[in-house]
Amino acid sequence: MQRIVFLDRDSLIATVRRPAFAHEWIDHPATAPDQVVERLRGATIAITNKVPLRAQALAQLPELRMVAVAATGTDNVDLAACRERGIVVSNIRNYSHVSVPEHCFTLILALRRNLRAYVTDVEAGRWEHSTRFCLLDHPIGDLAGSRLGIVGLGALGRRVAQIGRAFGMEVCTTSRSPVTEPGVTQLELDELLATSDVISLHLPLNEQTRHMIGARELGLMKPTGLLINTARGGLVDEAALAEALMRRTIGGAGFDVLSKEPPSQDNPLLGLRLPNFILTPHVAWASAGAMQTLADMLVENIEAWEAGLPINVVG
Repeated sequence: MQRIVFLDRDSLIATVRRPAFAHEWIDHPATAPDQVVERLRGATIAITNKVPLRAQALAQLPELRMVAVAATGTDNVDLAACRERGIVVSNIRNYSHVSVPEHCFTLILALRRNLRAYVTDVEAGRWEHSTRFCLLDHPIGDLAGSRLGIVGLGALGRRVAQIGRAFGMEVCTTSRSPVTEPGVTQLELDELLATSDVISLHLPLNEQTRHMIGARELGLMKPTGLLINTARGGLVDEAALAEALMRRTIGGAGFDVLSKEPPSQDNPLLGLRLPNFILTPHVAWASAGAMQTLADMLVENIEAWEAGLPINVVG
């Protein structure tokens, strides 16, 4: 009988059906790093969304045979240590292909049309005292005719490209392999940064992508350019971004992720109160439909592994 332990069940607001094989199932609303070993002792399957599973903990769990990640990103799991111990790691793929791109364009539109600044003006009573029927104190830009630069053309990047083209945007991307997506132009990263009006990141976080957008890259952007990140916070040097926003060397940024989550109070982006910066608390993925799809795929991954035909294997 498999023993399944979900370390952070409260991270998923959905119905999670039980696998169709004999098992014991244990839910924990949340788990601190120092509770991992105790809670997984005797477990054969661990489910984690964001709880770290590091080599030191894995070494103390000889019965663990599978890690089912309730997310796409696996940077919280020591994949090398899992390989060494014969632990299969599966993740969830393409479950938020609607939710994340829609959130991405929510940020883009809000920034492009200066929505935050205008809402603040209305709340401050400035419209009532206007000498005209409207306020025109902040520039408003259209998406049609502008260039959208997508860094990372996986399933989410391709969906963002489709929406961008529907808005009448010119779409370009940077990739190490040839791009065959219709209507998408392939550019080197520096050219994409220098010529795009909106740049949207859709990459996993690893040693090659960490801080791939730093002071130099931000300096290449248009002074009106927008940087959107609904992928991973570590892709961007947050201190460099905060300085670029405060100096207005870029047009604005919309972020749904930070390098550490929950963030520490000294995060340079957390205290920004600027009309050209929007920060949401890692919710781009979390529409009701996306979370239910994730929950269904999570159990499918577990059932496939138990049947000896693992799917969505990482590393």
